[in-house]
Amino acid sequence: MRLFPKSAFGQTVLLIGIVLLINQMVSYLLVTHYFIRPSYQQINELIADQARVLLNENIHQRSASERNEFAQLTGIQFFSPQQAIENGLNDATFYAFISNAVSKRLNASTDVRLGLRTTDPRDVQSLSANAYTVWINSSTAPDTWIALPMRGLSEADFSPLTFYLIVIGVLSVLGGWLFVRRLNRPLQSLELAAMDVSRGIFPAPLREDGTSEMMAVTQAFNRMSKGIKQLEADRNLMTAGISHDLRTPLTRIRLATEMLPDEQEWVKDGIVHDIEDMNAIIDQFIDYARQDTNERREPIDLNLLIKELVQVRHVEENHHIQLHLAPLPETLIRKIAIKRVLDNLIENAFKYGSPNIEISTAIDARRKVICCTVRDFGTGIDEDEIESLFAPFVRGDKARGAANGSAGSGLGLAISKRIIDMHGGAISITNHPAGGLVAYFELPAIR
Repeated sequence: MRLFPKSAFGQTVLLIGIVLLINQMVSYLLVTHYFIRPSYQQINELIADQARVLLNENIHQRSASERNEFAQLTGIQFFSPQQAIENGLNDATFYAFISNAVSKRLNASTDVRLGLRTTDPRDVQSLSANAYTVWINSSTAPDTWIALPMRGLSEADFSPLTFYLIVIGVLSVLGGWLFVRRLNRPLQSLELAAMDVSRGIFPAPLREDGTSEMMAVTQAFNRMSKGIKQLEADRNLMTAGISHDLRTPLTRIRLATEMLPDEQEWVKDGIVHDIEDMNAIIDQFIDYARQDTNERREPIDLNLLIKELVQVRHVEENHHIQLHLAPLPETLIRKIAIKRVLDNLIENAFKYGSPNIEISTAIDARRKVICCTVRDFGTGIDEDEIESLFAPFVRGDKARGAANGSAGSGLGLAISKRIIDMHGGAISITNHPAGGLVAYFELPAIR
């Protein structure tokens, strides 16, 4: 588990939290030292002086009627230890720092406690409302407990310092969150747009918002996206134009070949075979340039597409496909494009692998993706070549296809990767431990 976040949002929030914590600690110490401590010292002195006057006047030794009359006037009462316990002494809290301060002031050992009591003789309403009372017992009168009521302070009172610290903390965190959120929103938009561009999807220019630095980065990204889109369009136009222009001379060559005499049949067959290979390569060029971006997405069960392709392959007696299809939810895909991916992977498995292949599907509920694998039982390829298989014009059939003299442009897997990327999925190829290759791709699932 990482304690230090990697995102700018997390780091900024952590920084604000640390600065706020330090600020709160300093504020608490300053307020305690310059405001609360003097107030407590003053209160302790007042309590000590009041206790001294009461003890020196020996009011606690007067008659019961005189003590009751005094209590009606001041609210101060005197109790024996047993009476004090009955009136809530055991529920009061002992404060050592107050007791020590009062003891020094009286020059006598003094026990000071603070608690709730409901017997203020000056106010009948106080009998139903809890009020704080200071209990004092001095060594000069050990058998007497003095109860000093603290009017205006109740259990529900909220410390102004605590309220101040909470308000400052909440406002600081809220302000920091709003600032980071405003800073992070353009970054999220930039991240999503960059991912779209990497998949060959060019979004509309991003809104230039946020800080001046963020606006400059967004503006640069918009220019870069526009430039890449133009380069992509120019390259596709050039590829499609060249492919189209090659059709005419190839057609003339084929017509001329048909006019060859019968004794040169072997020459004609070779030329026709070469023309068909060149037409296949041109078709791949056109597919690579087209990208299938205009096809509408629709919810389809991937298993149905696989079954359709397998049904077509049944006409070839030497090709056998074993299916392991798990129940799948529908997913939004471009049907023709995904069929091209599946057909290309199946064709590669038969062409460079083995006459027997396996196709499997599964659902990853945790990641919410649909998985598909196409496995052959051929010789596999070198691990060093796997990384470059999806690059355009790269063929990884040096070991698997050298013997059959297969021809190709090296665009099949590049086209497949582009299609899977446009769907927000992933594709990979690995060597199977038992032999052969495993082509794997995944697509986002929908319910």
